Amino acid sequence: MGEVRISAQRAAGPLLSNRILTSVDVLGADKVEDKNVMNSWELVGQLPGVQLTETRMGAESGKATFRAFNGEGYINGIKVLIDGIPSNVNSGNQRFIDMIFPLEIDYIEVVRGTNDPRYGLHNIGGNINFGTRQGGNYTDGRLTVGSYDTREAQFAIGRESGGLAQNYFIAAQKSDEYRGTGSEKYSIGGKWFVTSASKAVKAGLVVRAYKHDAGEPGFLTAAELAADRRQSPAKNANDRSEREMRHASVHIDWQISPDAFFSNRFYYNSYDDDRRVTFTSNPAGSAPRQRRIWDERQVGYLGNLTWRASDVVTLDGGVNAEQQDNGYRRSRFSHAMPTDFGTPVLVQNDDAYTLDNVGAYVQAIIRPSETLKIVPGWRADKFSGHSTLMAGGMARLQDYGWIRQPKLSMVFNPVADVSLYANWGRTFQVLTGSGAPAYLAPGQATFDASINTGKEVGIKFKPAPRAEMRLAVWRQDATGEVANMPATGTTVGLGETRREGVDLQLSGQVTDRLDLWASHSLQKAEVMKAFTAAGASLAGKEVFSTPRYIATAGAEYRASDKLRLGLQGRAQGDYFIDSPNEQGKFGGFVLFDASLRYRLSERASIDVQVKNLADRRYAYVWYDNFFWPAGQAQPMFSSGPGRSAYVALNFRM
Repeated sequence: MGEVRISAQRAAGPLLSNRILTSVDVLGADKVEDKNVMNSWELVGQLPGVQLTETRMGAESGKATFRAFNGEGYINGIKVLIDGIPSNVNSGNQRFIDMIFPLEIDYIEVVRGTNDPRYGLHNIGGNINFGTRQGGNYTDGRLTVGSYDTREAQFAIGRESGGLAQNYFIAAQKSDEYRGTGSEKYSIGGKWFVTSASKAVKAGLVVRAYKHDAGEPGFLTAAELAADRRQSPAKNANDRSEREMRHASVHIDWQISPDAFFSNRFYYNSYDDDRRVTFTSNPAGSAPRQRRIWDERQVGYLGNLTWRASDVVTLDGGVNAEQQDNGYRRSRFSHAMPTDFGTPVLVQNDDAYTLDNVGAYVQAIIRPSETLKIVPGWRADKFSGHSTLMAGGMARLQDYGWIRQPKLSMVFNPVADVSLYANWGRTFQVLTGSGAPAYLAPGQATFDASINTGKEVGIKFKPAPRAEMRLAVWRQDATGEVANMPATGTTVGLGETRREGVDLQLSGQVTDRLDLWASHSLQKAEVMKAFTAAGASLAGKEVFSTPRYIATAGAEYRASDKLRLGLQGRAQGDYFIDSPNEQGKFGGFVLFDASLRYRLSERASIDVQVKNLADRRYAYVWYDNFFWPAGQAQPMFSSGPGRSAYVALNFRM
């Protein structure tokens, strides 16, 4: 969707995802840079089949998922990358996305399914790569004001000359937010790349820093939601998040020969989070107020070698290594107004833990004829690590051995503009967190890695000269799946699960001035074999927080050379909020956004965006059976924003 910036490049270089994989969608810069969002993960919701989970609890804002993996925090099945660098935290959550803002993004690429061998950890249902701007000569800015006293400034600068490319970005955002608890975030980054005179070698350094302070409005009961959707209950008056993240990476690319390309990425990620949160207001509860402090460090390497052996065969392989050194402290406090977060009643976690991962992959792109492409692949991963126990002593990570993941894809083009494809592959899930069962405490049972086996068949074709359509049917079966919640030390065994669905996408240029697009994804995540703690079978129950359908639609009309109008819609169905499927279904919505861009001059334009145009009421919903006293468990709601409007000035110097 949209336009992707193209720069002059050799026919060699790294393989592009859409050349070797099948279910790939790319969102161009023009569909990103003019959007007003509180968090950049919201941008991915424009793409087909993507579920947005909008928790909106301060810095803990939400995430984007697909292929029937939910985003409420337990099952983190989507790998995130920024410029090809792994960017998930230990649990798999997507917090590093917040470091980048729309004006810095060049494209967003979504790869669905189990047949991508390039990545291992967290790459269960697919991956999202945020590509940021590199090279070029520009000075771009965007100043925004809007609802809830939102103010935002973004500046992007690029300079390229004589083999040296420099890119700089700075952004600040302040907002009262929909429920009035306030948010203040800052991001700054730079890129410096040098290319040799022969253009055979390119080396660069990328750095980013991010800070976010925000109040947490707290979850609402059904009665509180009905009384005032925008309220933040008094019990949450002390709740807030303070988050800092850092990134640095060194990139070295070498065109060894016209047919061989070698890339290297060395990276460092850090994540520090201090979250103070209240779940219930019951003074008799077991100290319901918590302070959760995360301290995570990642150091890693990715190497990739591509060899175009002939017109028929291309070989691609790589290795990766990542070492995580993490800390997590969770303390409980008595109910008080205000709460003294310096004197805990109970310290539940005070953990220091490591996670080491090494992996390797190889794949071949074989073209036995002009109409057939076969891509076999293989990946293997191994993990090790240890955790320091609060009671003393050390616990080692579960020993999964080498996790082997074969892959196979085929694409057949019977006629021009028609592609029939099929793929099969395996991915995996491992336990995360700082304690048992991820680490083998005394008496702890051993676990095997959960293996996901995915299958997909599809067709892509042009129903009209300026239109494209894709239809895909897919299924993904998992053995021994678990739902991890490292923040609460909770692990729920889901057992054997099956995810399956149908994806339909259609986009086209109806006239020279009008573009239309739509998608509809039917999906189901079902437990095939599992039991509750009481021994009741969960077979046939749906995996919680997974809607049965996700749909998008949009139109863009270029009324004149200066005026552009847009309308976008996004919808998803209700979902069960508990494993036994006994508490009812919630969370469905239909939302529309409208936009207008008017070009003032060659270097300036004004954007007007109205979000939730119909002022629909919707909310993220989860089932709180952890923090309420026995017998009082109930659904809890985080209301989504109502109708809101934003005006932005874009300029280029």
